[in-house]
Amino acid sequence: MKILVRLPNWLGDVVMSTAFIGAVKQTYPMAQVDVIIKKELSAIASLIPGLTKIHSFSKDEFKGLGGVYRYGKTLRPEKYDLFFTLPDSLSSAVMGKATGAKQRVGFSKEGGFFMLTKVCKRPENVHRVDEYLSILEQLTDMPVTGRKVMLTANEVKPNDLVLINFNSEAASRRMPLDKGRALLNLLTGLFPDKKFGLIGGPKDSVFIEQILIGVTNVSRIENYAGKTTLITLTNLMAGAKALLTTDSGPAHLANSLGIPVIALFGAGNEQNTAPYNKEKLTVLRAGKLDCEPCVRNECKLYGIPKCMELLDELQIVTVLQAHIN
Repeated sequence: MKILVRLPNWLGDVVMSTAFIGAVKQTYPMAQVDVIIKKELSAIASLIPGLTKIHSFSKDEFKGLGGVYRYGKTLRPEKYDLFFTLPDSLSSAVMGKATGAKQRVGFSKEGGFFMLTKVCKRPENVHRVDEYLSILEQLTDMPVTGRKVMLTANEVKPNDLVLINFNSEAASRRMPLDKGRALLNLLTGLFPDKKFGLIGGPKDSVFIEQILIGVTNVSRIENYAGKTTLITLTNLMAGAKALLTTDSGPAHLANSLGIPVIALFGAGNEQNTAPYNKEKLTVLRAGKLDCEPCVRNECKLYGIPKCMELLDELQIVTVLQAHIN
């Protein structure tokens, strides 16, 4: 049996989908499991256990629904028996139809139900991981056990770093500059024997440089923003003491590797999108505003995310100390 899974389009969601891949392998132990993933994220798929082939897809190379269909047709020679789509988009359903897979299963909200052989009902108010797993449960009528998000780093070298991620795709979940500086000064002052590493993608570099302006003890802070690939970032995380992070892709990445994670939540809803593995995880929220969590990408009320600004610094320090000691 050959199974193809269309993975989500965001780093955090891809990491969360690893529990689905694991469950598919458990349900169909003799099957070949392949994935389709956005080209920019394809490197991370190499760290998902149990995959045979990784098909990367670029919207720039295959534009519009016509391009999506043409891409799907290129996979017809693989003769897939079963296609799962984790995104609920019309384009993903069209892609599945074009592959010629006999069974095509997933959610649909944009008319893609015409292209699927089984349309699943999306469960309400559950974690994203459990949402994905419900697709498999609805197909097989069997509960999924042993739910775990997992990636396997290809190199683990202890580096004794405390990693910090103040970035997020959504402005409402990004650490305010002044708050970020205050936290760095507090942490480097209270932990004089520790080295810290700031992480981020290329588009986060300017933001991180702004945070570092006026920060003391910069000699013990390494700036990795824009200097790592997904693979080297994963390796860096795998050897770190802990990650202090906003609600973002790196939070899920570190959680999947089993290192301690302190996740700071404001606009996002931790019931749906917090890192999934509970071991070595602490989720912190200020909880002082009636608008929390708004799940908006921008803060319309305060301009900057006040929910992040109100996070208790001493609480953050206490939790981090427990993890790194």
